[in-house]
Amino acid sequence: MYVARQPIFDRRGQVTAYELLYRSGLRNAVPAGMDLDHASAKVISDALSVFGYDVLLDKRPGYVNASEKVLIEGWYRVLPPGNTVVEVLESVMPTPAVLASCHAAKMAGYKLALDDFVYRPQLRPLLDLADIVKIDFLEIVGEQREFARDLVGHQRLALAEKVETVADFKAAVDLGYDLFQGYFFARPEIVARKDIAPAKLAYVHLLGELNKEDLDFPSVELIIKRDPALALKLLRFLNSAAFGWRSRVETLRQALVLLGERPFRRWASLIAISVLAEDHPMPLLMSCMVRARFAEALVGLAGMQERCLDAFFAGMFSGLDALVGRPLAELLIDLRLAPDLREALLGQGRGKLAACITIVLAYETGNWDDVGDAAQGLELDDLAVAHAYREAIEWAQQCWPNSP
Repeated sequence: MYVARQPIFDRRGQVTAYELLYRSGLRNAVPAGMDLDHASAKVISDALSVFGYDVLLDKRPGYVNASEKVLIEGWYRVLPPGNTVVEVLESVMPTPAVLASCHAAKMAGYKLALDDFVYRPQLRPLLDLADIVKIDFLEIVGEQREFARDLVGHQRLALAEKVETVADFKAAVDLGYDLFQGYFFARPEIVARKDIAPAKLAYVHLLGELNKEDLDFPSVELIIKRDPALALKLLRFLNSAAFGWRSRVETLRQALVLLGERPFRRWASLIAISVLAEDHPMPLLMSCMVRARFAEALVGLAGMQERCLDAFFAGMFSGLDALVGRPLAELLIDLRLAPDLREALLGQGRGKLAACITIVLAYETGNWDDVGDAAQGLELDDLAVAHAYREAIEWAQQCWPNSP
């Protein structure tokens, strides 16, 4: 049972919602000739009964695709109206039954979105009911892109989907779009050889120290003590509900004793990453955390428990380029990662560790062919992989329960 989620962003780059997408397995996206009624119904059912609607959406609205039958039969009504956007597929025509169903959905408190919208006069009745209109920014150019200007100010939002680059994002903003969906956030713009701010450089050095084979705790402690805010964050984090200590942790050395060296490396690294992410949208930090936990779990499932910490670092470091603004290849040299770990992160590796990192990165973007090939090579159970991803999301939410 599989559900993929794709984030939807606002003009500030903040995640405002997730679209839930049908997947038949790890290897495939929607198969050719797939029954759209079945696909829509399966997403709704699995999101509720298998994955948990709140867990998947992280307290944000969810967009669910609705075929004509799903719309008319009202199958989406099992989902909470205040947190659900019914996304009417482009194949749905404004028949009297469809329009009546759309009116009923809006009366019940659901919002309506039109998927892959290309304006034609006969679609005007649907457009008049829509709260959100999604326009394929990759395929549509010229007048259709500018059509968003006509939508603004008419109590509906324009959403540019398949926004692949930062340049696309900026163009869509200039054209008046309100919401954005695509790879512009998951694949951030990298400026080669951009200087790293001194404060950020200190945290990169800390990550390097934490990744050393033999932990030099005095050096780690010195770096942390030089930044009171970092020390405070670490202690506050260690005293969170995620650990459940009977007494408060007061010092870094006490944390090291209570946690043990390997867990201390992990948690201190997370705090360093969180500081690096302070001037970035919170979803980027959460993505790094989900990747870290997911990678750690996959390595364990693959029978490489001795590499769990390496995998955790790899998942977390995979977003470091977006946080620091320097190509990942350069940063990994400074971090002195093990060669196979570095190669795995750069997509050049072979073997089990590289396969696990491939799954982590491909799962996030819905590249199911790569996920399936890597999982098959590791002999991983499909359902176990899906469960590991869900657990990673829950863990990240528990660590930062008040994230926006």
